[in-house]
Amino acid sequence: GPIGLLAVLVARAAGASVVATDIAAFTLDMAKRVGADAALNAAQADALAPYTAHKGTFDVLFECSGVQSALVSAIPALRPGAVIMQLGLGGDMTLPMQAITAKEIELRGSFRFHAEFATAVRLMQSGRIDVVPLITQTLPLDEAVRAFELASDRSQAVKAQIAFS
Repeated sequence: GPIGLLAVLVARAAGASVVATDIAAFTLDMAKRVGADAALNAAQADALAPYTAHKGTFDVLFECSGVQSALVSAIPALRPGAVIMQLGLGGDMTLPMQAITAKEIELRGSFRFHAEFATAVRLMQSGRIDVVPLITQTLPLDEAVRAFELASDRSQAVKAQIAFS
């Protein structure tokens, strides 16, 4: 979703290689458009299998869905000592603590509109990240209801914008 796409933009701006996962074709396409090196359908049971060899591939996981199965399925693809940044708020989760402990994985939570808000604004102002591709539709004010309908449909929109002029 939108949080994951922002994570892709920020990770790419920091120079990281990015593999994005989702279950929606629209979001996977958007992830590729904003810079993901690969976009994998997490509904496929073996989507991350190539990244689990040799104790894992990834140093950081930005978990943006808040879905327990998404976090749990990514742990085998994490290297020992990796960091999980939990951004998604889907509710309480049961986690495989044995795997997290054995791989010495660090779990961090992050919530928006704290100190990182100013950093995000600076990244946009400087041009290091371009959020314009996340605006998937712009509708005139007289179509505001349609804009809100689009904005709530994750199969068609990331961010729908209302133009007031």
